[in-house]
Amino acid sequence: MTPAQYAPEEPVSSIATALAPAALGIVRVSGKNCIELVSKVFSRPRALLEAAGNTLVHGWIVDKKKDDNQPVLIDEVMLGVYRAPKSFTGEDMIEIFCHGGPSVVTAIQSLMLRSGFREANRGEYTFRAYINGKTDLTRAEAVREIIESRTDTSRSHAAGRLSGNLFDEIDSIKKLIVDTLAAIEVEIEYPEDEETIADSFDLADILLAADRLQTLADSWRGEKLYQDGARVVLAGRTNAGKSSLFNAILKEERAIVSEVEGTTRDWLESWAGINGIPVRLFDTAGLRLTEDVVEARGVELSQNLAQSADLVLYLVDGRFGMCDEDRLFLDGCTKPVIVVSTKADMISGANRGRCGGEAPAEGVAEDTAAQRGGWSEGETSPSCIRVSSKTSEGLSELFARISQILTAGLPTEREQAGLGSARQKDCVLAALESVRHAIVSADGSYTLDAVIQDLEDALDNLGEVTGDVTPDDVLGSIFANFCVGK
Repeated sequence: MTPAQYAPEEPVSSIATALAPAALGIVRVSGKNCIELVSKVFSRPRALLEAAGNTLVHGWIVDKKKDDNQPVLIDEVMLGVYRAPKSFTGEDMIEIFCHGGPSVVTAIQSLMLRSGFREANRGEYTFRAYINGKTDLTRAEAVREIIESRTDTSRSHAAGRLSGNLFDEIDSIKKLIVDTLAAIEVEIEYPEDEETIADSFDLADILLAADRLQTLADSWRGEKLYQDGARVVLAGRTNAGKSSLFNAILKEERAIVSEVEGTTRDWLESWAGINGIPVRLFDTAGLRLTEDVVEARGVELSQNLAQSADLVLYLVDGRFGMCDEDRLFLDGCTKPVIVVSTKADMISGANRGRCGGEAPAEGVAEDTAAQRGGWSEGETSPSCIRVSSKTSEGLSELFARISQILTAGLPTEREQAGLGSARQKDCVLAALESVRHAIVSADGSYTLDAVIQDLEDALDNLGEVTGDVTPDDVLGSIFANFCVGK
C-alpha cells in the first residue's frame, strides 16, 4: 500500500536542476514505458530503444506536433539510459542532459508532459526507490539531508547515513533482540524445569541492545545541531564593530560599516559555517537610548533577538572598554554569552595584553547571566576574546569558543552512526522503552509471553526507522519534504 498521491510505475517527469542559467540542465523521467515515450520525441528513436542500461545516447529532442507537421528542434542532448532494476528508482529511467537555460529546460519538460508523462510529486523518485527495495528510509531521508546540508560536517554526517551506517546499526540491534526472542521461544517450547524467568535465558543481548539504543537516542541532539544550525546574535552598543565582525565572519561585505552611530537600524541575517557548525548569524542595531522612532524599534528587535539566540556575541569597543550600559545588558541576558573586545588593530601596544583599551573590558563566556549572578563595578573579567575584523586577529580563537559552547556535552568525534531526524529519534526512544520494560519483566514475576511482547514491540519500532513497518501517513510526510526532482 502506498500514499495516495503516488502511483507506482506511472511514467513521471520533472526538472531535476535549478531554473537558472547554467552549463547543464537535467530533466528526469521514470516509470513504465518511459523509454518508449521519450523515443517518440527523440531524433534517434531506434538508438534509444536499443540502448543498454547505464549508457549515453546523443541526439536532439524534437517537437513533432506542430501545425505544419514540420519537426522543431528543441535542444541537442545526451540521454542517460537506466534500465530496471539497475536504476535509482528500480524502474526504467532516462535523464535528459540539456543546456541549462531556463527556457530550454522548461520547454523539454513541457514536451514530456504532452507526451504521456505526468509531473512528478515531491520526493517521488526516492519514494519509488524505497518501495522497489532500492533503499531504506534511513538512506532516503539522508538524500534530503545531503541536499539541505550547509557545511562539510553536516554533509559528512548525512553521507554516513546514506552509505548505510545507521541502517547497519539498527539492523545489528535488531539481531540482538531477535536472538533473545529465539532463545525465549526455545525455552517456552522445551522447558527443562520450573526455574525462574530470570534464569531461563541470557539477558546480555538485550542489555547491550538497550545501551546501543540509548547511544543512538543521545546522538540526535548533536545531529540536530549540524542539520538545523544555531542562532548566533551579534549585540553591543553603537559603533562596537558588529557589522564589521558580521562581514568578517561571512567573508563578504553584507552589512554597511560606518563611523556614524545608528547606521544599522534593522537586523541582518545570513548563514555561515563556524568549525563545521551551520550558524544563522544576526547583525543587530546598536543598543542605546534614542529618540529616533525607527532606530528605537531596531534596538527593541535587537534585544528580542538576543533573548531568542542560542549564543550571544556581545561586542565591546576594545579602545574604551565596558561601560554601565554593557553591564546592564549582560545582567539581563539569560543566554550563553561570549564578550568580544573589538578593534584590536587600533589598540596601543601598552594595552594589547588586556581586553579593552583605557579600561579593562569585563566579560564572560560559556555561562548564562543567571549563573553569573550579576556584575559589579571593578569585577575581574572571567573571560574575553580580543579580535580585529580588519586583520582577522582572534577570529580563530573566537570560532573555537563558539563551537565549544554550542557542542558542550556532545561527542567530539562522530565515528558511530547518528540519527538523522526527529522521527527516527521518536522510534528509537519507543524501542528503548520496550526493551527496558522487557528487562524489568525478565527480572520480575512476569511471564515469558510478556517479555516476548515487549521485544516484538521494540522490533516494530525499529522497523519504522528503516521502513520495514511504516504507516502511509508517515511515508507521505517524509517524502513531501523532498524537492520535486528527487
